[in-house]
Amino acid sequence: MRKIKYKKGRKLQHITLEYTGTHKGHETEMQLFVYDDTDVVEYDKFTVLALNSCFDYTKNNWLNIHGLNDINLIKTIGAHFKVDDFLLADILNTTKRTKLEEQKDVLFFNIKSLLPSEYSDNISVEQISFILKDGILISFQEKRSDFFAHIRERLRTHAGIVRTKKVDYLLYLLLDAVMENFYITIEDEEDKIEELINLTKKGADPIILEKIENHRDNFNFLKRSIVPLRDSLYYLKTIKDDDENSLIQKETFNFFIRLHQKSLELLEQIESDMSALESASNFYFSEQSRKMNEIMKTLTIISAVFIPLTFIVGVYGMNFENMPELKTQNGYFVVMGIMFLLVIALIIYFKKRRWF
Repeated sequence: MRKIKYKKGRKLQHITLEYTGTHKGHETEMQLFVYDDTDVVEYDKFTVLALNSCFDYTKNNWLNIHGLNDINLIKTIGAHFKVDDFLLADILNTTKRTKLEEQKDVLFFNIKSLLPSEYSDNISVEQISFILKDGILISFQEKRSDFFAHIRERLRTHAGIVRTKKVDYLLYLLLDAVMENFYITIEDEEDKIEELINLTKKGADPIILEKIENHRDNFNFLKRSIVPLRDSLYYLKTIKDDDENSLIQKETFNFFIRLHQKSLELLEQIESDMSALESASNFYFSEQSRKMNEIMKTLTIISAVFIPLTFIVGVYGMNFENMPELKTQNGYFVVMGIMFLLVIALIIYFKKRRWF
C-alpha cells in the first residue's frame, strides 16, 4: 500500500476549473490584510462583495483564501484581478508539480507543503499557490492551517521589516514558511530511520524491511517535490538583472536566492538520509545473512558429529554371517561407548578450532 497521501487524480484539460484535492469538506474563507509602514487593517471575514471597497492600491494588500471548493468564488477573484483561467486551473488542480509562471503583470507560484501525519508514517500534502501583482499578493490554501500565523502576527505588531517592504518580500516570507515544513518532515523521517536502525540491531523482523521501503518512498516523494521548487527558485535567481520584471524589487532578489540555497540544502540532506536508509537496509540483510550462517554452521556441526556415528551403525547393520563383533558378549556396550567418546572428541576438536 502506498503510504503517501497524494493522489494523482484524473487528468483535466488545462482550463478546466475543478478542485482535484482531498480537502473537499473545507469551507472557502478569505482574509485580507491592507498594510504599510504606518498602519495595518485586517478583514477576517472578507467577502467578494468587498473587493472594490476594502483594497487600497496605494498600500500593500494580502488576500489569503482558505479552501478551494467554491469554484464560483475562485472565478470571481480571477476575473476581478484579471488572472488567466489556465492559472486558476493550476490553482485548483493539485496534481500539478511546483511551477513558476511569469507574465507581463503577474507572477504565479505554486508549491507543495509537506508535513508528517500525526498518527502514521504518511506524508500529508497540501498545495499552496500565490499570485503576485503590483501591490497585491493572493495566496490560495486547500484548508485552514497555521503555516502563516507568525507572519500575520508580525504584520499586526510591526515586527521585523515586513511592513516596510513590498508584497514581494511577503511572498518570500510565505515561501520560507512553507519550506520550513520540509525541514520538519525530514527531521521526522530521520527520527524514524534512527528507530529502524536500532530495531535492525535487535532483530531481523520482516516488518522492518517493509518500513524501510516505505520511508524510502517518502524520501523519493520529498525529492520529487523539492527538485521543481529548486528549479523555479533558480529561475528567479537568474532574472535578477532583468529590468523588465518590476514585480520583484532588486533588493528582494537576495532573499529568494536564500530560498534557492535552502532547496539545495534540503536535497543534500535527503541524499544523506537516503544513504542512511540504504545502510539500514544493508545492515538488515547482513543480519539476516549472519543468522542464516549461524543456523547453517549449527546444522553442519550436528551433521559432522553424526556422520561417523552413522558410518558405525551402517557397518554393524550389514547382514553378514561371519561378523565377530556380533557374537561378543559386551559388543553393544563397547560400540556405544566408542560412539559416545567419538562425539566428545569431535566436539572438543570443533571447540578448539572455534567453529562454534
